[in-house]
Amino acid sequence: MATVGILGGGQLARMLALAGAPLGLRFLVMDSADDACAGQCAPMVVGDFTDEAALAEFASRVDVATFDFENVPAQSARWLNERIPVFPAPRALAVAQDRLAEKSLFRELGIPVPEFVDITSRDQLEEAVARIGTPCILKTRRLGYDGKGQFRVRAATDVGEAWEALGAQATTVGLILEAFVAFDRELSVVAARGRDGEFRTWPLTENWHVDGVLSASLAPAMVDDALQARAVDYARSLAEALDYVGVFALELFCHDGELLANELAPRVHNSGHWTIEGAETSQFENHLRAVLGLPLGDTRMVGVACMLNWIGAMPDAGIVLRETGGHWHDYGKAPRAGRKVGHATLRAETHAELVDALQRVGAALGRESQVAPVVARML
Repeated sequence: MATVGILGGGQLARMLALAGAPLGLRFLVMDSADDACAGQCAPMVVGDFTDEAALAEFASRVDVATFDFENVPAQSARWLNERIPVFPAPRALAVAQDRLAEKSLFRELGIPVPEFVDITSRDQLEEAVARIGTPCILKTRRLGYDGKGQFRVRAATDVGEAWEALGAQATTVGLILEAFVAFDRELSVVAARGRDGEFRTWPLTENWHVDGVLSASLAPAMVDDALQARAVDYARSLAEALDYVGVFALELFCHDGELLANELAPRVHNSGHWTIEGAETSQFENHLRAVLGLPLGDTRMVGVACMLNWIGAMPDAGIVLRETGGHWHDYGKAPRAGRKVGHATLRAETHAELVDALQRVGAALGRESQVAPVVARML
């Protein structure tokens, strides 16, 4: 019986452990917080990711290691990789941790991206804003996620405020200025690549965000076959360039029928949670299959699905569970403003049935605004 080590003890690690139980797998989670929610489903090593003693204990108890979030220090991943197999490889982790390296790789592979500039000084920021134009977005190169570490520059007069907000991080985590994209849709392609190079993707997913945090995901996205194929080609190019093993998500903007790459997430992804009930094989099971060298499972959809994120606190489970295709996921986290505490997936055989279920759930929970854009897309 193989033991899989997971660096990071959040809800993604928790769902990996749950997906691995039918495969007869054991898990060991490492996290700096002793109350990490994955610890409810698997034993833990508590320690900082830079603590070599804790890493050594972790490595001694597992057969293979993976991640549940991308901010594990790449150096720690490299240290582990000298002792046990680590998937995805530390290089993929390092690229995804640095927005400049990430955007540069997209460009090298011919994947379209918004214009971007490496920023090291206020003068350079002023010059870049003048060249790119406004609005644009100043971001930290590292450590930002869910809308954090960002400042929207709406006019040239905002440069001073932007530098005051993030300038101190220019010499620590680095800064990058990106052109703002007035996108029509936010899409993601979730893909899996095995140790032998086998490659599969789930249908393209459309996503809606509120304050930089994912609110809802619809699968399959209502796009034409050409757009779906282009997204898959981009994901395949990335996977092969990085010799990637495991599941990842490529986040995309759709603007005037064209796709622009936003971010690479080197792990199972929030926009793929619907695959637990909505696909033949979930992203979590396929990630485990990949890192263990097992054949990948079929990624075909079972009907149509919508995932709704619960942020801050859990609503009434009964409202979702009374739906025929309603599925409930509570991450076992304490309520806190802005925190992802759970999700629900509504699955149906047809778009019309899914629309009806979403409208009932939205009305009963007082969350009409969360389901309205999804419903509008399907009508």
